[in-house]
Amino acid sequence: MELTENQLKLIALTDIHTRLGAKMVPFAGYLMPVSYEGINAEHETVRKGVGVFDVSHMGEFILKGADALDLIQRVTSNDASKLIDKKVQYSCLPNEQGGIVDDLLVYRIDDKTYMLVVNASNIDKDWDWIQKYNTKGVEMHNISDKTSLLAVQGPKAVDVLQPLTDMDLRNMEYYTFDKGRFAGIDNVLVSATGYTGAGGFEVYFENKDAIHIWNKIFESGESQGIKPIGLGARDTLRLEMGFCLYGNDIDDTTSPIEAGLGWITKFTKDFTNSAALKFQKENGVKRKLVGFEMIDRGIPRHDYEVKNAAGDTIGKVTSGTQSPSLQKAIGMAYVTPEYAKEGSEIFIPVRDKALKAKVVKIPFYKK
Repeated sequence: MELTENQLKLIALTDIHTRLGAKMVPFAGYLMPVSYEGINAEHETVRKGVGVFDVSHMGEFILKGADALDLIQRVTSNDASKLIDKKVQYSCLPNEQGGIVDDLLVYRIDDKTYMLVVNASNIDKDWDWIQKYNTKGVEMHNISDKTSLLAVQGPKAVDVLQPLTDMDLRNMEYYTFDKGRFAGIDNVLVSATGYTGAGGFEVYFENKDAIHIWNKIFESGESQGIKPIGLGARDTLRLEMGFCLYGNDIDDTTSPIEAGLGWITKFTKDFTNSAALKFQKENGVKRKLVGFEMIDRGIPRHDYEVKNAAGDTIGKVTSGTQSPSLQKAIGMAYVTPEYAKEGSEIFIPVRDKALKAKVVKIPFYKK
């Protein structure tokens, strides 16, 4: 059911995006900026310079207490016991049928306090799911509606952000974070994470500080050619890296093993459906998520069929686009294992014509 504009949630910076001429679209129940000057130009800005995504629609949960880690261990696939303070981990919430409730980031603030960052479309679903397993009274706070998040991405991101804080961003390792004073505001969390493969940071703060922090970042970045970037370029950037998007490449029906997420699925502990996933890992799966590039001209789209040379259906496209960096059409698809090998020839029917493609290693874009 489509939400009307009046029913959509608004992020704190909606007026700024509108004033900047952003094309605003409904996304995951929010009104979000999809593009400003065009996806290709914005994509290039992030790959070569620095751009700012407003991703305040994402969800944030705080889990507190002596049993917070125990709860996280039982509901997530990765091993959160390996985390130390100020470290971040990519993980997923497996469901009981072999699929994925959501993928998420786990932040360890201290040994009794964690922040989980979840996808906007799954905030309520994830909250209910984790709460279902919260049998030991872990304190849970959903801070999504009062938290803003800016992803400042690109090779020049550190030059823009470092002057705004005493936190040592230049030496911040990938998937770590710090909390401190930023742009004159206390208690801002900055992490060396992102979804673009272009390097950069994500900045979490309260909605009331959003306009001030946005303006300070843009003042600091003016000499670096900083620009606002919409969700359209976020999608092309993540796809060039082969990063999964929930709702496209992974969902309630896809297992982390099928999706190539075995590296975040650790069988050193018991978690939801771990026995069945371990069986998959040891015995193989019926389909695998692969990257492919088009040989014939044409753009593959979500849900297009994948066929073999004989015309048999062997899978389905999950994501596809014209890659701005590579100047060729690329995509990801689930295919049967015999077609998952690098170099395998596959065909994507586009407008009744079977277009040739080949399976390639991801990431598509190599720095």
